[in-house]
Amino acid sequence: MAEAKSDSSGAAAHPALKQLTPVLIVDAVEPCIRFWTDRLGFAITNQVPDPDGKLIFASVEKEGIEIMYQTRASVISEQPGSAGELMGHSVALFITVADLDPVAKALEGAPVVKPRHETFYGSTEIYVREPGGNTVGFAQFS
Repeated sequence: MAEAKSDSSGAAAHPALKQLTPVLIVDAVEPCIRFWTDRLGFAITNQVPDPDGKLIFASVEKEGIEIMYQTRASVISEQPGSAGELMGHSVALFITVADLDPVAKALEGAPVVKPRHETFYGSTEIYVREPGGNTVGFAQFS
């Protein structure tokens, strides 16, 4: 087992972390991927179909933001005991943007969780629900 490295003071240094990429577990991958590609211009970076051709995993990326999706059924097939662990968890994605206006236009027709509003911490935000049921917030800071 590797030992933790120390900084110049002799204290244990924290491990270097590079990136956080959510893997969102959903019933169907395809509508979730289309949300990001069609509305917001993300590129599909990875696709894994099951034997019948439906996607069981896919990822999208744009300007350093990456989001992965995997079907609930594929997670359970890989680890049958995980079914109960997949229930009752929630996540909301929070993405900062330079200009909220074109993002809000691209989101028209998506189910709104919280309409455009000003916050006490200096941002203008809008929250929508993507096809997998996850909440996605977009914020422009002044």
